[in-house]
Amino acid sequence: MELLHGPIRDYAWGSRSAIAALQGRPVPSDGPEAELWLGAHPGAPASIERAGARVSLTDVLAAEPEVWLGDRAVNRFGPRLPFLLKVLAADAALSLQAHPDAKQARAGHAADLARPAGERNYVDPYPKPELLVALSDFEALCGFRDPAASAAALAAFGVPALQPVVAALRSGTAGLRTAVRTLLTWPQQERAGLVAAVVAAPADGPDAALARELAASYPADPGVLVALLLNHVRLEPGEAIWMPAGNLHAYLRGTGVEIMAASDNVLRGGLTPKRVDVDELLRVLRFEVLDEPVSAAHRVSPGVDCWPVPVDDFALHRVTVGTEVPAAELTVAGPRVVLCASGSVTVDDGSGALTLASGQAAIGGASGGPVRISGSGEAYVASSGLH
Repeated sequence: MELLHGPIRDYAWGSRSAIAALQGRPVPSDGPEAELWLGAHPGAPASIERAGARVSLTDVLAAEPEVWLGDRAVNRFGPRLPFLLKVLAADAALSLQAHPDAKQARAGHAADLARPAGERNYVDPYPKPELLVALSDFEALCGFRDPAASAAALAAFGVPALQPVVAALRSGTAGLRTAVRTLLTWPQQERAGLVAAVVAAPADGPDAALARELAASYPADPGVLVALLLNHVRLEPGEAIWMPAGNLHAYLRGTGVEIMAASDNVLRGGLTPKRVDVDELLRVLRFEVLDEPVSAAHRVSPGVDCWPVPVDDFALHRVTVGTEVPAAELTVAGPRVVLCASGSVTVDDGSGALTLASGQAAIGGASGGPVRISGSGEAYVASSGLH
């Protein structure tokens, strides 16, 4: 295993304490720290040390794809790391967004090559399913809730202009597309007035509180109302949310470990100053109710948990070692990235042991054996989902 140095992305919604505290650095940090990237995505690749210098993991994998990735992963995904592991730390809401499936990504990317750069939605030909596991209490919007509940929430504001949206939602899932389209295509000059009317309404409860919170940052964004059509979930540490293709979602606040297919394809639906392509978003969205957005961990063996997902781009395991379980061994396929999330752990896949402190990460190649983790702490192991 080799020490992996991950860059930190400084998006404005990031925390000034979470990642710094995880890595044992002074708090608050100099600026917002939103995401720690632990992968080979060309947007911000991690690095390893070679001859006293740091070398981009992207370049290392390109030079020796079979050694690091293995034949099976190269045959399935090409000569690239198929997943990206992150620590995400949100102090403010991220944009409402969804991601394409594999077929949509390929077709969209091919079509976008003929379009001006400012009109492109697909920056690569890959899907981007995601799994987030909470490290702290975490709030998010994930998937459509029962349209009847959404209709009641919007009706409670008593805003006459919203009646067509309420009527569409009362027709059930068949009306979800109409409701979302109506809100996202609201006349530009009337949006601020609509959001202001909702905020000023005497309605009370979680939906009203969420609308007011979002409107404080986005006072003329109809995404404030689209957010009320989604499940508002609160995760405890160790709980997860799975976001497959077509799932409309947004993170609100908290710290978590996120793993995804290595892609940058994002279709936004609001709560953002960035471009929103309504037609393309509606084409990708799955207008179905997500009844159970929160997933609990599944125990695999003593000290080892996972959150099964129906894709082979990635798998994520959590290993907890200490007095009760001094060491645990995990067999994973292909390349593996290990993040120490607390305490101190020693990782060894037969290629050399490495001790990690909180916030440090390591990478091992496909030729390594089972990953053995010992010490006292918590680690997350990312790998491909190939079996």
